[in-house]
Amino acid sequence: MSACSLGRGHPTATLTVLSLAGFGYSLLSSAVVPALPAIGHSLSVTESDVSWLLTAYLLSAAVGTAILIVIGAAAVGTWRLVPESPVRVGGRVNWLAVLLMSTGVSSLLLAISEATTWGWASPRTLALLAAGFAICCAWVVVETSSPEPLIDMTMMRIRGAWTTNVSAFLLGAGMYSSFIIFPQFAQLPRSTGFGFGASVLLSGVYLLPSCIGVAIAGFAAGWIANQFGSKRALIVGSGVTASSFGLLAAFHGHPYDMLISAALLGVGIGLAFAALGNLIVQAVPLDQTSAAGGMNTVMRMVGGALGAQLAATLIAIHTEDGLPAVTGFTEAFMLGAGLLVVCTLSALLIPGGKARRASAQEIEPALTLIES
Repeated sequence: MSACSLGRGHPTATLTVLSLAGFGYSLLSSAVVPALPAIGHSLSVTESDVSWLLTAYLLSAAVGTAILIVIGAAAVGTWRLVPESPVRVGGRVNWLAVLLMSTGVSSLLLAISEATTWGWASPRTLALLAAGFAICCAWVVVETSSPEPLIDMTMMRIRGAWTTNVSAFLLGAGMYSSFIIFPQFAQLPRSTGFGFGASVLLSGVYLLPSCIGVAIAGFAAGWIANQFGSKRALIVGSGVTASSFGLLAAFHGHPYDMLISAALLGVGIGLAFAALGNLIVQAVPLDQTSAAGGMNTVMRMVGGALGAQLAATLIAIHTEDGLPAVTGFTEAFMLGAGLLVVCTLSALLIPGGKARRASAQEIEPALTLIES
C-alpha cells in the first residue's frame, strides 16, 4: 500500500514521509565525507583548509535549520500527507540574529583553523578570537531581548533543555570530527607506514559499518527508551561512541580496526541521537517542541563544526615529508574520545525518568484533528 493511498493524517503515511526527510538529510550531510581527502589533494590544500568544506556545510546547516524544513519530495509529502499541528506558533526570521550567529561562529572557527599558521599568540589569532566571542555575546543579547528570537535562549534556563543541548554540542563535536579523520586516514598511502591506501569509494566502504550500526540502534531506540529511559540511552550511546575513538587511538594498524571502530561509532550515535530528540521534547512545553528541537540541532551542528576543525588542525600540525603523520591522527582520535567522555558525564546531569507521558489536554487537540 502506498503512502498516498493511506491519506492525510494516517500514521503510516506520516512515518513514511518523515523517514524520507530523515534519509534525505542524512544523505546530504554525509555524501561529501569520503571525497574530502581527494578534494584537498586536487586543490593542493592542507587538511585544515579542506575541512572548511565540511565546516561551511555545518555552519550553513546550523543557520538554515532555524530558517528552512526543504528537501524536495519530503517537503511535498509533508504538505500532502502530514496533518497540521494543533499547536500553532507564529513568528518571523530574526535576520540580525542570523548574521551575528553565522559571523561570530565563523570567526571563532577561522581563528582556530589558522592558529597553526599564524601562531596561537599572534595578534591576528587573538583579535579574531576576541571578535568572535564579542559577536557571539552580541548574538545572545539580541536573542534574549527579541520578541521573536532565532534561538530562544530562555529555554536554556530549563535544566532538561540546557543539559541536553550541552550533550548535543559535545556529541556533534566528537561525531563530526570522525568525518575528517576516518576517510583521510584510510586514503593515505601505505608508504606512510599507517595509511590503508584506499580509494574514495573504498574509504566510503570503511564507513559502511557505521551506517549499519546507526540503522540497528535506530530501530531499537524506541524500545530501549521505553524500557530504560532516554537518559540512559544517551549515556550508553555517548560512551560507546567514545570507545570507538579510544579503540582507534590504541589500535589502527589494520583495516579491521577501523571497521570495528566504525561499527561502534554507528551504534553509539544511533542510540544517542534518538535519545537527544526524546529528551529535548520531554524538557519543554508542547508549544516549544519545534523551537527546542531546532535549537538542539543547531547546537549539534555548531559543535560538529568546531570538532571537525580541531581534528583537522591536529592533523595539519603533524606532517612528515609533506604528508600527515600518525601522531596527528592519534591526537585527533584522543580528542574525539575526550569530547565523548565529557558528553557522557554531561548526560548524567540531565533530569532522569522515562519518557514524559503527554497529558489529556495535550493529546485531545491532536486526536480531534486527526479524526476529522
